[in-house]
Amino acid sequence: MAEPTDIEKRTLITRTAMTGVAIAGSLILPSAIVAKGRKGNGAKKDEAEVTPPEDLMREHGVLDRLLLVYEAALRKLASNEDFDPAIITNAAGIVRDFIENYHEKSEEEAVFPRFKKAGKMVSLVDTLLMQHQAGRRVTQTILQAAPGSRKDGDDRKRLVASIQSFITMYRPHAAREDTDLFPLLRDLVSAHEYDAMAEDFENKEHRLFGDDGFEMMTKRVAGLEQQMEIHDLAQFTPRQ
Repeated sequence: MAEPTDIEKRTLITRTAMTGVAIAGSLILPSAIVAKGRKGNGAKKDEAEVTPPEDLMREHGVLDRLLLVYEAALRKLASNEDFDPAIITNAAGIVRDFIENYHEKSEEEAVFPRFKKAGKMVSLVDTLLMQHQAGRRVTQTILQAAPGSRKDGDDRKRLVASIQSFITMYRPHAAREDTDLFPLLRDLVSAHEYDAMAEDFENKEHRLFGDDGFEMMTKRVAGLEQQMEIHDLAQFTPRQ
């Protein structure tokens, strides 16, 4: 067989190199696409992920701001300052719908049973559950008494007593859940169960209040704060 010429040798080398590049490209390109897809999905998941304790604690933030609205109402009532009692009715409505019928139901269905099953903090859980039931009764009284509270009388007295008892109970109630109960929740469930709980909370919130349920509630509370003239955070800063 005749020896290949220099031109034929260069042509063969070029063709071999091009074939290698094509094969390498066919192997590398799909892997890069897959990796990019996984990275994108992972980033989206991390951005949207809210753990169950975080979800419950930020809902406590809504409750605490409602308690501030209640406290402002008590100050106005004590000084006989006239204001629309519908503000109290609206605040109590958010307490009933968002805190009692959603947030507390989530605790009662998903959190408390797991502590009882594990035999952890059973006495605390029993007290918290009892306070949920008491809180619902107090909220009902607030809703009934608020419309007639503009003038001095039995409705105003019942309203003041009910708001005071509600605040007195829920400040330590929420604080104890945030510091004693919720931090231990992760230790009682598997990683899969923990993630499923977070998804269940989110789905329930969206089903009851829409995709922006939490944001909508905070906006409603902010509107009540503005009506009660407590919306400017700087006013609470000590001056001395």
